[in-house]
Amino acid sequence: MTSIITGDIINSRKLKNPTTWLTPLKEVFQEYGKTPKVWEVFRGDSFQIEIKKPETALLCALKIKACIKSIKELDVRMAIGIGPKDHAASKITESNGEAFIYSGETFENLKKWKKNLAIKSPWAELDSELNLMLTLASIGMDRWTPIAAELMFMTLKHRHLSQKELAEKIGRPQSSISEGQKRAHYNEIMELEAYYHNKIGQQPY
Repeated sequence: MTSIITGDIINSRKLKNPTTWLTPLKEVFQEYGKTPKVWEVFRGDSFQIEIKKPETALLCALKIKACIKSIKELDVRMAIGIGPKDHAASKITESNGEAFIYSGETFENLKKWKKNLAIKSPWAELDSELNLMLTLASIGMDRWTPIAAELMFMTLKHRHLSQKELAEKIGRPQSSISEGQKRAHYNEIMELEAYYHNKIGQQPY
């Protein structure tokens, strides 16, 4: 079992220089492996990445969301697919299996569903539960300002740091870190991430 995130950048054409979002996005991807076997950016603003531990796929999606939303006017649309990987090619876009099919099919439906994040796995009942939670969480995440998203990204990137340590690292008062995380609904989002992690981790692979 593996997990595949398929996505694209919303409003990417509004920025004349794609490296504005492409460079930080690639830095996120590089945490999970090398291109083109583990991840690829294609058609200009579309991407696919394999997260080998399905229980950590939502955390990766949250990092991508925060990374892209930290850039003014941009957002990201993503579908997480969980399932077997039948063929591992030298390029992720040439690999296949249920994880790829689930991710691709769900991604194609996101616009119709008017959603920016959804999941499909072999466990339909769990999908229904998690997708409802993701829809509710997205109400807050889709409204992140660039400043809120940047703070979320730094918090997710340095989750081992306390608020005080994070404040020192990024040169901001601790009080602003606390208030910023509250406005971005950090605690609630991480409760969802922990719930997702535990539920997916409990499934029979």
